[in-house]
Amino acid sequence: MDFLTKSLAEAAGMLASLDPELYFIVYVSLKVALVSTLIASAAGVPLGFFIAIRKFRGKRGVITVLNTLLALPTVVIGLFVYALLSRQGALGSLGLLYTPAAIVTGQVILILPWVAAFTVSAVSRIDERYRRTAMTLGAGPFQTAFAILREARFGIIGAVIAAFGRVIAEIGIAMMLGGNIKGFTRTMTTAMALEHNKGEFVLAVALGIILLAVSLAMNILLQLAQGRYGEDR
Repeated sequence: MDFLTKSLAEAAGMLASLDPELYFIVYVSLKVALVSTLIASAAGVPLGFFIAIRKFRGKRGVITVLNTLLALPTVVIGLFVYALLSRQGALGSLGLLYTPAAIVTGQVILILPWVAAFTVSAVSRIDERYRRTAMTLGAGPFQTAFAILREARFGIIGAVIAAFGRVIAEIGIAMMLGGNIKGFTRTMTTAMALEHNKGEFVLAVALGIILLAVSLAMNILLQLAQGRYGEDR
């Protein structure tokens, strides 16, 4: 218990002192997570919306695949992207392995199904009569689509927040594709794993506090979005 108390006290001191190494690690983590989330959202929201509103053969199968991909192990994605980006891989000439771009690539693959699947769920909850009413009132295809998106906006925002929370706490992809390089690709989760292995817990505890704070903030935002969505229903 004394060890834990001492570690927490020293970690609090490190946070208060604005330690450059600590906050650069936080910066790298937030940067790659935000970029990954923005890219995945830009692709996943339209994809989910299209799947939700269109009727086509195999639709249930596509939704089943998306839901299955929600449980895709991060190490599998890491291995797949590593094989593509390594020197012997198809994209090895780009020199992206062990860079933030490699981490972003893997994380986009990880959370794209999350954004798409949750967008499908949010849009599917919109009553079909809402769409028919908009078209009856003279709304064109784009106006109708915008109206449906506006109605489902809180559910879609929840999907984006959930995706960000997924990648900010991810370690397998960041370790395998980023290489945990100090001052370049070291994230909060990979730094915590490294410090633990070295037997130095102060930095790991400080990063853990920040990661918990970020996760708490994301969950509060998610609950607010879901609550507002439920109220609007």
